[in-house]
Amino acid sequence: MEMREERELIAEYGRLLIRNGLTRGTGGNLSVCNRERNLMAISPSGMAYEQITAEDVVVLDLEGRVVDGKRKPSSELDMHSIVYRGRTDLNAVVHTHAPFTATIAALQIDLPAASYLLSLAGGTVRCSKYATFATRELAEHAYEGMIGRKAVLLANHGLLVGGIDLADAFNVAEAVEFSAEVYVRAASMGRPAIIPDDEVRRMFEKFQGYGR
Repeated sequence: MEMREERELIAEYGRLLIRNGLTRGTGGNLSVCNRERNLMAISPSGMAYEQITAEDVVVLDLEGRVVDGKRKPSSELDMHSIVYRGRTDLNAVVHTHAPFTATIAALQIDLPAASYLLSLAGGTVRCSKYATFATRELAEHAYEGMIGRKAVLLANHGLLVGGIDLADAFNVAEAVEFSAEVYVRAASMGRPAIIPDDEVRRMFEKFQGYGR
């Protein structure tokens, strides 16, 4: 089986998306890129995460051509492949429909660093321009909004996150969702105090060696 280890990880982390409240139903998707082989493994379209096994995960080249797998790949394939082609620092992508990041995205505003954990994403998480789901236009908007960051909000949709591996991407996704919750709750009580950009950059660098 092509990319067996990566496919098993996608099945495992897909279940975690549901258990940790980062998506519901069959929403969202996740992938891993094998740089040595220029291949990516991505979750299948329209399957409940609790039912996905490694065999259900689809392997494609970075242009979107299926290499191995019996299922249809995620409809957001373009949003993953564009990241791998343009961002060699990112080897895994997670797309979520978590409630607080989706709330900020529904306002079509950027998410500032009201929590220090947002520094894991590299700073203020921009909200990309709106586009219909599962389109190349959405993928291009998301990629543009993610320049210099590891995350981007998708207008009226959700969150896209990249990481050096799947564990990193998942961790950043949780940190951004937590930061969005902090911002929404703080804004309901007053005006959130935002951490300065230079301090966010310092913390981003500090986090690079954390736990490794």
